[in-house]
Amino acid sequence: MPNLNTFIHYDFLLTNAFASRLYHQYAAELPVIDYHGHLSPAAIADNTMFPTLTSVWLAGDHYKWRAMRALGIHERYITGTATDEEKFNQWAGAIPYTIRNPLFHWSHLELKRYFGIDQLLTSETASGIYRAANSLLGQPEYSTQGLLKKMKVEFIGTTDDPVDNLTHHARIATHPGNIKVAPSFRPDQIYFINRPSFRSYLEKLETTVGFTIRTWTQLLDAVDARISFFHDHGCRIADHGLESLPAEIHSESPEHAFTRRLAGEVLHPLEESTYQFHLLKHLCTRYFEKGWVQQFHLGALRNNSSRMTATLGPDTGFDSIGDFSQAKHLSHFLDALDRKDQLAKTILYNLNPSWNEVFATMAGNFNDGSVKGKIQYGAAWWFLDQKDGIEKQLNTLSNFGLLSTFVGMLTDSRSFLSFPRHEYFRRVLCNLLGQEVAAGVLPSDEAWLGKIVSDVCYYNAKAYFNL
Repeated sequence: MPNLNTFIHYDFLLTNAFASRLYHQYAAELPVIDYHGHLSPAAIADNTMFPTLTSVWLAGDHYKWRAMRALGIHERYITGTATDEEKFNQWAGAIPYTIRNPLFHWSHLELKRYFGIDQLLTSETASGIYRAANSLLGQPEYSTQGLLKKMKVEFIGTTDDPVDNLTHHARIATHPGNIKVAPSFRPDQIYFINRPSFRSYLEKLETTVGFTIRTWTQLLDAVDARISFFHDHGCRIADHGLESLPAEIHSESPEHAFTRRLAGEVLHPLEESTYQFHLLKHLCTRYFEKGWVQQFHLGALRNNSSRMTATLGPDTGFDSIGDFSQAKHLSHFLDALDRKDQLAKTILYNLNPSWNEVFATMAGNFNDGSVKGKIQYGAAWWFLDQKDGIEKQLNTLSNFGLLSTFVGMLTDSRSFLSFPRHEYFRRVLCNLLGQEVAAGVLPSDEAWLGKIVSDVCYYNAKAYFNL
């Protein structure tokens, strides 16, 4: 049976000697700053141990779930009642058929980097690999904190709802020497006013802040209180997962829209957009005042299968790329903040590759010389987080902005085994530059290009997020 050394070797993805030197001397050993992800702060605080490879590797990973469904594997073996070993065996049988999907590379990188397993995963090797990995999971270095340290993770930004009490973050912070873990403020539940869950969520917010919310002013007071609470607990990053940024409708009133929604009415699109514009503008003004970084993840069309979403809930693998118009609203919203010089450091993530150039050039419109790389065209995200997507993002950024100011990669993951994605990105970046040196497009200056690589992989993010 072939082993991983046949393709995940020392120079995996590195196609010439210059690319190899860039990676191994300037990128490979740098710590990881993972400034946006969805890891459980409770699991980190508890230093959770995992009983099986399935529990640490497959649970919650909707990338893998989508692939298994595409191969006709029954949901019982994905999110259902099958045993952990049965689920793992189904995934092992699926792996050979994920060829050319990034899951094929990621999965074998994860087996090799975390467990030292050099075999290709197949139905034939599944049993041995499962036993070998499980035998390691009881050791201290395979706890949540141990796994993060194994990958040299220095900082993690989690994604947290405004009503979260952040007790797990506080517990993590009390232990000197722990990896730094900070919350990120994600107020999507407040933003999506037409969702059926909005009014029940508002009751949770009322309980959290300790006062009733019956007016627009009271809502903003509640938002401000939670931002201050998050700031006091180390939060310096906000995040928003939206289809596109909202448009301001001057003839509509956010107060009126909020009052109608509290009365149980569903808002028409103009009212909804006005509410969202003014709420988001208020939030972003507060981020600026606090010195936070704001992130906008734009372009996902979520929960497409209503039947499966009703059964399994959101974030279970039924989202896709959307074709929403972006440029005009993006420009208008950022300008509304910039007009009053209240535009915080901003990262714009795009999910639809046909909009790459729009996002990259839009970022350049609002750099004002106050901060290096103030407005970032963010890393290849979600469906674009693969070799081709990463190269396209890097090429677009280089053509329309400055690669040298880029804050680099993140996992955006719920899995504690996802950190080899940073290695994957670093190898792709170094190979891209190495190929251009070989082609005579860039000068063969290792020290200069090595510094660019180190900055993109680590030092730019360290400075940007004030770590």
